[in-house]
Amino acid sequence: MHVSLGRRMATVLLASALAVPAFAAPAPKVPTVPVPMMREAIKTLASDELEGRAPSGPKEQAVLDAIITRFKAAGLKPGNKGEWLQPVPMVTIAAKNISPLTVGSLSFKPGADFVVGSYREADHTAIDASELVFVGYGITAPELGWDDYAGVDMKGKIAVILVNDPDYENADEQGLFKGRRMTWYGRWPYKYAEAARHGAKAALIVHDTFPAAYGWNVLESSGGTGNFVASANKGMDQTEANGWIRRPVAEAIFQAAGKDFAALSAAAKQKGFHAVSLGAKASLSFDNTVTHSTSHNVIGVIPGTTRANEYVLYSGHWDHLGHCKPDAKGDDICNGAIDNASGVGALVALADMNRRAGPTPRTQVFAAWTLEESGLLGSEYYAQHPVYPLARTVGGVNMDALSLIGPTRDVQVTGGDKSDLTAILRQVEAQMHLTETPEDHPERGHYYRSDHFSLAKRGVPMFAVGRGTDLINGGKKAGEAATEDYVEHRYHQPSDEYSDSWDMTGMAQEVELYYRLGRALATGTTWPNWHQGDEFRAIRDASRATVTGAK
Repeated sequence: MHVSLGRRMATVLLASALAVPAFAAPAPKVPTVPVPMMREAIKTLASDELEGRAPSGPKEQAVLDAIITRFKAAGLKPGNKGEWLQPVPMVTIAAKNISPLTVGSLSFKPGADFVVGSYREADHTAIDASELVFVGYGITAPELGWDDYAGVDMKGKIAVILVNDPDYENADEQGLFKGRRMTWYGRWPYKYAEAARHGAKAALIVHDTFPAAYGWNVLESSGGTGNFVASANKGMDQTEANGWIRRPVAEAIFQAAGKDFAALSAAAKQKGFHAVSLGAKASLSFDNTVTHSTSHNVIGVIPGTTRANEYVLYSGHWDHLGHCKPDAKGDDICNGAIDNASGVGALVALADMNRRAGPTPRTQVFAAWTLEESGLLGSEYYAQHPVYPLARTVGGVNMDALSLIGPTRDVQVTGGDKSDLTAILRQVEAQMHLTETPEDHPERGHYYRSDHFSLAKRGVPMFAVGRGTDLINGGKKAGEAATEDYVEHRYHQPSDEYSDSWDMTGMAQEVELYYRLGRALATGTTWPNWHQGDEFRAIRDASRATVTGAK
């Protein structure tokens, strides 16, 4: 699971706050959740024999065979033009021999003061006396009338960018950028991509712990190495260097340039802000180690009946960490039973349930992604090279780490009110007698950190739903304690192991929730869209406009 604690155990993309009559439908008859089938799949995938399911590792083929065998048993057909597998080429670029970052007479140390890497497949990167330009939050949002790059030529220059988005300090979710709730515009991948789109030579984000949602130590331990979907142009459409600088470093650079960092940061929160050249030039260089590998998504399908060229997607990632830091007993296999053998087990169960319920008008696609732990790369590759057209993909359900705690009274939500999917969610909540629980720490942008986001940012509305922590037996206190216990003692550790003693009644409740959500999409006729003003609305509108007769 490549996400933060706030959505690790349960997440959902919420949509419109009011039920939409077009979605109203009688409660479906739900097939029994095949718990033994799901249990066996989890047990197999989380076994020591598969050595933690590292992508491109020596056990990948065995993992793929295990998933395909269970997809077949659940009644799926090969989903990639008669094949089960979709190859996913990836590249890892690791920076080494990093020079100091120099700005005039100032010199800053790699690691302690800044981190940097490249998205380009180049043996060496050199930024030589390039002009620094402060571009505020580095956002171009036409639907909001916001453009931090207006009137500035960034060619050959370094963009200095603030993390998060302009109204993150608001106490509530009121504001152009949804107040405290982070939008896609606040995430660092967006900021790097937007700097590249405007022709910047490099991009440096100013780190600040609260708006970043993590300390400098996180960047220091992981900065300089990136995993990417391999591209035909070897990443040459990206900036030459991307990185982070500590806030005191930014303040020192601004002061030396005769600028007031605090004043300019405040100005950047206002619509109409114009980028400011700092009148200073920066240099740095580093070497790159470039490594190529290939992993695979597994794709199965239940063909639709009357509208087979409309698609509903169920997904969850199969990969985990492989061998990792040994525990006190010397166990160095991170089995990933919850994260995310449970999600693949749910895929198998859902396929079986839908087979028993009979085909739906729309085609149902089941995808087990690879490389989620490496940066959502399996789902990203599919989104770049979709087997089924995204313009004809109605929406879907993503599953990442089903909770082992028991049945609950609530559904945890993340992402806020973004699209028409809420109508379906609210209907299913009523059917299952569930309530909604507000998202913790909306400023951390958890919605943008799991596989559903690869589809969402290309316009496809996706559920990512899970139980909350208000246990039917034990209440909220017990549920929160159990969730924290998993995160502290098992998450990304060798102890995330399967046990025959698992009580899977809670997981069964979660799978029923997924079934109802996906089945509503697969049997329905509507095309959910993002709300007006949402960052993904224009993308969906443009995508659907390519389909003849689309509404």
